[in-house]
Amino acid sequence: MSVQSPTTHSASPSPPGTVSVLKPRRHGLSRRRRAAGWAYAAPTAAFVVVFFVLPLLLVTQMSVSDWGLFNGDQGLNAPHNFTAAVDQRLFWPAVRFTIEYTVVTTVILIGCALGLALVVQESTRWTGLLRTAILVPSALGLASASLLFYALYSPDSGPFGQVMQDLGISNGPVSFLGTPGHALWSTVALIVWRYAGFYMLLLLVALQGISADVYEAAEIDGAGRWKRFRHITLPLIRPSLALCTILCVTGSLLAFDQFYILTKGGPDNSTLTIVQLVYNAAFQGRNDLGLAAALSITVLAALLVLNIGQFRWLRGKEN
Repeated sequence: MSVQSPTTHSASPSPPGTVSVLKPRRHGLSRRRRAAGWAYAAPTAAFVVVFFVLPLLLVTQMSVSDWGLFNGDQGLNAPHNFTAAVDQRLFWPAVRFTIEYTVVTTVILIGCALGLALVVQESTRWTGLLRTAILVPSALGLASASLLFYALYSPDSGPFGQVMQDLGISNGPVSFLGTPGHALWSTVALIVWRYAGFYMLLLLVALQGISADVYEAAEIDGAGRWKRFRHITLPLIRPSLALCTILCVTGSLLAFDQFYILTKGGPDNSTLTIVQLVYNAAFQGRNDLGLAAALSITVLAALLVLNIGQFRWLRGKEN
């Protein structure tokens, strides 16, 4: 009785036509995936082109042209608009005030947001309510919040002045927006109230991403609360702090709504920002869109340089 051993079939070479059949199939699948990718990306690309690229090209053309609000393009005049923008009487005061406002707002807002995030980091009975109360102002539009604070700051009917009189801080009506210093700090208070919850949320997510084992190990090694905060918390939330700083600096340099509603750039143009200067050049007084476009391009270039510098500095710190 003979036992038949299992036969082993050697791998026979594929027919010559097999490769030619598979390749078109693979190429067809690749083309379909590529087409699907373009289809998904097309709406976003169209949005960017229509609402960013084309307006940027138009503003660039306007910045080198004699372009009025009512008479349109009157021909090229480069670089007259840029030299006229820098030579304006209010240009450098607006730049100085914008930088001052940016520094003050960024330091106070990031500090308050970090403090609030540390307070609500631990889950307690009232943590959820406290987080919600801090975050609620972020849902309000900046223009609406500015109108609200404009009413609150009113020396005649606003409650803030009356409270200060009741507490004995002031002997009469308080002019929150009547002097340059009061106007600056009143606007900073509005921005901190409006945005502290948003930045708190960003930092809270970063804090909750730190493992408790790291703090326990540091505590066993004898590190106190300040050392744990300095050598563990701050380095580990550095990316979130960097994001908050960049957002805050960019938003402060482009400040317009709050000052336009609260102060209109006053008193005596002491709270005039660079974006208000762009608005005034385009729609008030000279009605010169070319000058306004040149100012806009200048602000855009400054923002690009500043953001690139921030990214490189933060990346170097991380390395």
